[in-house]
Amino acid sequence: MTDCNKLASIAEELKIGGFSRHVLLCIGPTCCSSDDGKAAWSKLKSILKERNLSLSIGPNACYRTKADCLRICKGGPILVVYPEGLWYAGMTEDRIERFVEEQIVQGRAIEEWIFARNPLPQPLPSTNST
Repeated sequence: MTDCNKLASIAEELKIGGFSRHVLLCIGPTCCSSDDGKAAWSKLKSILKERNLSLSIGPNACYRTKADCLRICKGGPILVVYPEGLWYAGMTEDRIERFVEEQIVQGRAIEEWIFARNPLPQPLPSTNST
């Protein structure tokens, strides 16, 4: 099996291609303490798994990525969710459950926690004419 085939197999197992959202969570240590970042990450992982939102497909399917730095070095843990491009501050363990329920499940932003917006543009129609 070639490296690309192995990678494609891993991606398929992880349901990559079936997600509706991607959540990136900065776990510090610059924007927040490492303990706060690790606790938030642990809570995010467990709730997504518990609610069957990770390693699944569908309108609420969510991929998650732990980051060491999202370059906003204050007010963390910092979280960004795509494709909406909503940047959330202060995403400590105690806020994660509400975030998952409202933003991921209901698709409703939690405005009082958002400090920036950068939605991904809609894909352009294919111009391939083969």
